[in-house]
Amino acid sequence: MGYATAKPMQADAIPVIDITELRDGTNPSLIASALHAASQSLGFIYVKGHGIPNELIDSARTQALSFFRANDAQKQSILISSAHRGWLKPGGARMDDDAKADLKESFIWGLDYDASSIPDTHSLRGVNQWPNFVPQLRDIANTYFEQTSEVAATLMRGFALGLNLEDDFFLKNCDRPLSRASFVYYPAQAEESGDDQFGVAPHTDFGVLTVLCQDDTGGLQVQDANGDWIHAPPIEGTLVVNVADLLSRWTAGEYKSTPHRVVNTSGRERLSLVFAFDPNPETVIDANDIPGLHATEKPITCGDYLDWRFAKAFSHRKTTQRA
Repeated sequence: MGYATAKPMQADAIPVIDITELRDGTNPSLIASALHAASQSLGFIYVKGHGIPNELIDSARTQALSFFRANDAQKQSILISSAHRGWLKPGGARMDDDAKADLKESFIWGLDYDASSIPDTHSLRGVNQWPNFVPQLRDIANTYFEQTSEVAATLMRGFALGLNLEDDFFLKNCDRPLSRASFVYYPAQAEESGDDQFGVAPHTDFGVLTVLCQDDTGGLQVQDANGDWIHAPPIEGTLVVNVADLLSRWTAGEYKSTPHRVVNTSGRERLSLVFAFDPNPETVIDANDIPGLHATEKPITCGDYLDWRFAKAFSHRKTTQRA
């Protein structure tokens, strides 16, 4: 018995890209070219110059840990809803039918609607559940959501420019996005649990783009083109950004959605702040809309695709939809 192992990351395996000149418009084409090249290889990028203040990240971590360190009876009061909002307890996610349930637990939220203002009936749209035992969490979580949304939009403009498209190509239907955020908690993982037990098992991300803020614990591992697992350690001041399955599908595989997993061998708790960017549910994902690309999969809406993927991974959701 032992932990699933990985190789140290080579210096050039996952590039570090400063997006300042994309954010401020001083040299967007340069940054777009770098993002384009990175997305065609491993599909993982360390991003600095993102503009999210350290103070906000620290506050978000403090509030998240206050939530996860509460007792289960308190957290049970906001147990995950059918709209995927609230507390996803340990064992609530399984990345593959044959995999063990993940060790992680999560607090998940999205755009903060009330019941009377939800713009459509998509199954991933709903009322957020906020814990009354962590009263400051709501304001800080929503601020983090807003600022990370801006980072994601900046990156999507860069990807569009890298593909010689108008910079708003991926953002034309984003007034009611299906984007979600989560605080994800990984307990210290016991070695005797074996090399087939993970904080989160090997998987590719479901949607368009993931923006991850790691703490200093480590544990993220990425599978390279040879099938080997490599560590993706924390780099101070950066976010980890990765292409997810819908963006890969939207670009006919030009941009790579790469398997990754978490193995927390540190002996201490691990916390990640995760933002998943997805546009409006009616957005049609079709690579034929991009000049020079030829779709290898049929068009599908963002909403239908996410319904299908979430049903496979999460025990609290049911659908028969196929992609």
